[in-house]
Amino acid sequence: MKSTGLKAILIMVVFLLSGCAGRSFAMPYQMDNDFSAFKMFDILDEVPVLSPFALNLAVVPGDIIGTVNHELIEASGAALFGTDDRAVLYAKNVYERLSPASLTKIMTAYVALKYAQPDMFVTASSNVRISEARAQTIGLERGDQMTLSQALHFSLINSANDAAIVVAEGVAGTVEEFVLLMNREARLLGATNTNFMNPHGLTHEDQYSTIYDMYLILNAAIKFDAFNQIIALDSYTTTYLKANGEMRELTVVNTNQFLHDTHEVPDGVIMIGGKTGTTQAAGHCLAIVAKDGLGKTYLSVIMRADSRDAVYGQTKELLRNIK
Repeated sequence: MKSTGLKAILIMVVFLLSGCAGRSFAMPYQMDNDFSAFKMFDILDEVPVLSPFALNLAVVPGDIIGTVNHELIEASGAALFGTDDRAVLYAKNVYERLSPASLTKIMTAYVALKYAQPDMFVTASSNVRISEARAQTIGLERGDQMTLSQALHFSLINSANDAAIVVAEGVAGTVEEFVLLMNREARLLGATNTNFMNPHGLTHEDQYSTIYDMYLILNAAIKFDAFNQIIALDSYTTTYLKANGEMRELTVVNTNQFLHDTHEVPDGVIMIGGKTGTTQAAGHCLAIVAKDGLGKTYLSVIMRADSRDAVYGQTKELLRNIK
């Protein structure tokens, strides 16, 4: 092939990858050139335009202090993102691998809502017996039945670990298959510094995530109306079928204290909801969805704070910077 022909092909490739906006051509028409601008003109509307993966995502080059009082943010990692304009208002150690605790359940809910219908019935297996000390449960037993929606409510509102098992097995058949789905979906979302080993977030040395990856996962989860509706509830009451045939009425309270009087959000900030997470390995974690007075959405994520009061106090400091 002549060098001029090769050069023309390279120019055309650059042209295709850069899109068709403006239709500006630098390649002159040549009778013997099959890739001339003139001959391409009539098929321009069929040429695909490539969009970058992070086109609608916030991108973090490193730590960003912004107007946040950085000295008050003592957690291992923290960030505040504006989803509408893809802004990063604050970022600290957003790529450090940390234990996500029950923030894991955000991914569990995302996978469940993507792959299954909320009104499908799920049945508890013997795996709902959680042995870890102080692990949150609602006392499910083998054979108990409920809808997937009920199990998701228990999992997200009350952070019930046994309910997360029911979700996983109900959607994928086994916890192992569900975890494979979780990790595959994490990669598709760009959460490449995340690895799940279970659907609830109880301690496992090979289960980890990052502030940025949790932002990606939460940003995907809020695309589901059902997710937003659940995390906004301060409490939830429902009735499900026990294995012995009796009906059990159960009320659970949201572990997100911003939805109660324990902690108040800053003026001008509208609390939508969020997810808490606490284990000895992970410390105190909190992911929050909030809006400003114009209806713009913001996501804050804090991982490995020293105490419950600390994680809420530091989240409040982040939310103060929503203008």
